[in-house]
Amino acid sequence: MKSWVKIGTLSLVALSLLTFGLMQDSAQAQDKKQLALVVKNIGNPWFDAIRKGWDEACTEIGAESIFRGPEQPTPEGQIEIMESLIAQGVSSITYAANDPQSLVNVSQKAMKRGIPVVGWESAIVPDSRDISVEPASAQAIGADQVKIISELIGGKGQIAILSAAATMGNQNTWIKYMKEELAKPEYKDIELVGVVYGDDVREKSYNEALGLFKSYPDLKGIISPTTVGIAAAARAVTDQNLIGKVMVTGLGMPSEMKEYVLNGASPVFGIWNPIDLGYLNAYIALRLANKEITGKPGEEFDAGRLGHYKVEVQEGVTNGLVYLGGLFRFDKSNIEEFSKVF
Repeated sequence: MKSWVKIGTLSLVALSLLTFGLMQDSAQAQDKKQLALVVKNIGNPWFDAIRKGWDEACTEIGAESIFRGPEQPTPEGQIEIMESLIAQGVSSITYAANDPQSLVNVSQKAMKRGIPVVGWESAIVPDSRDISVEPASAQAIGADQVKIISELIGGKGQIAILSAAATMGNQNTWIKYMKEELAKPEYKDIELVGVVYGDDVREKSYNEALGLFKSYPDLKGIISPTTVGIAAAARAVTDQNLIGKVMVTGLGMPSEMKEYVLNGASPVFGIWNPIDLGYLNAYIALRLANKEITGKPGEEFDAGRLGHYKVEVQEGVTNGLVYLGGLFRFDKSNIEEFSKVF
C-alpha cells in the first residue's frame, strides 16, 4: 500500500514538473518578439546584405526574424505586406519606404495598434514612425572622405571634388562639411582647387575628371561623393596611366570599385555597411518592442557588437533619430568579400 502511495506521489510530482515546464515554454514562446523588416523589394543585393545583419542580431537576442518585401519596388506592395503584419500582431515593423507619403496611413495604423515603427533609408514622414535610423550624419560623411584622401596623398597636395549635380542637396551638404574639415590645421598643406559636376552621368563624370587632369597637372587626389562619379574618376585615372599619381576616393559600391581598389586607382573608399545597418535596426526594433526606449531624443541603449547609442535630436521633430556611425572603409583587405554582397 505504501509503495502505491509513493508511486502516486512521485507521479504527481513528475506531472507537476512537466506542467510547470510546459507553462514556462509557453510563456517563453509568448515573450519571443517577432521583429518584421520590410524592404523596398526582394532580390536586391543591398537589402540581402541588410537582412544578413538583421538576422544576425535577431539570433543573438532570441527574436523571430520576419523579412518581407514586394516583388517590385512599389508602395502598394509594401502597404499590403504591412497590413498583413499588423493583422498578425508582430512586435515591431521596420521599413524602408518606396514612397513615404503613401505609407503614412498604414504606418499610423500600426502605431495606434501599439506596434512600434522604425523608418530607415528613406525620408520617412515624422508622424508615421517612432524613430528614424540613418547610416551617418552629413558631417561624418563629409569629414571621413577628407580623412581618407589626406591619408592617400600623404597630407599634402592639390585635390578636387567631383560631385553629382549642383542642385543635389545631399551632395552640397557633404561638400560643405568637407570644406569645414579641410579648414582644420591638420590639412593646412592640402589645397582644394575646385569642385566640378558630372550630373551623375558616367561619361560626363569621366570627362570632368579628364578636365581636372588637364587643368591641374599637379593634382594629387579626387573626392567623389557619388557612386557614379567615383567609378568614373577611377576609370579616368586608370585610362590616363595616372595610378599612383592621382588618388581617388569617395562613396562607392564595392562591386563597381573592386577593379580600381585592386589596381590602385582608388585604394580606399567608403560607404555605410549594410550588414551593420540591418544589425542596428534589429536592436532598435527590440528596444522599442520591450519599451526600453520610445524614440525620444536623449534616450540611450546598447546594440550588441556595435556598442552604445544615443537617440539624437531631429530638427523640428519630436521623435529622434539614430546614426549608425561614420563610413565603413573598403580596401584590398575586404573588397573581394563585399564586392559579392553589393
